[in-house]
Amino acid sequence: MGILERFTDIIKANINDLLDKAEDPAKMIDQYLRDMTENLAEVKKETAGVMAEETRAKRMLDDNAAETAKYEGLARKALAAGNEGDARTFLAKKQQLTEKAASLQATYDAAHENACKMRQMHDKLVGDIEQLSARREMIKAKVAVAKTQEKVNRFTSASDKAAGAMDAFSRMEAKADAMLDRANAMAALGETPVDEAAALEKKYSGADAAVDDELAKLKAEMGL
Repeated sequence: MGILERFTDIIKANINDLLDKAEDPAKMIDQYLRDMTENLAEVKKETAGVMAEETRAKRMLDDNAAETAKYEGLARKALAAGNEGDARTFLAKKQQLTEKAASLQATYDAAHENACKMRQMHDKLVGDIEQLSARREMIKAKVAVAKTQEKVNRFTSASDKAAGAMDAFSRMEAKADAMLDRANAMAALGETPVDEAAALEKKYSGADAAVDDELAKLKAEMGL
């Protein structure tokens, strides 16, 4: 049957393999669930049709068996009544039904096998969907944690770079302080040393001597 060939891959589907190939497991599992749900609706519809075929084939087989038993019973009654000709007619009908039974049995066997395959496919899809539904939130939670961890790692890297920049800034600041200290030292070395003797000489000469002369003159005028 075409439906069996079209859904063979569903029977062979491996969820874990599909998830391993996914770049984003959270999105992949949602998409896979949607696809499987759509497949389940189609498989369920086709399974119902195949099961109906099985039921019809079984009913035809059972009806044939009942008809066969009926004509055998009629043949017995005809013989009991002494009507051998009627019994022969009933047995000929029974023979036709018996020959038809082989074909009906083959039809039923094929319908039953197809129905079993479709039910297997249907049950697997239902089980896979239940499994994925149960694991979906757990997988999404893991993906969310992983993404958060990636962000933390990026911020940690940025923080490390900032710490490195602060260390470099401190080194540059220390270097600038050392340069300023050296400049101040050079400036101090370039100044002329103070001559203390020359300073004292100024104290006892010049303006101070003139004041002494003026004081002596004033004393003479006043008779002191």
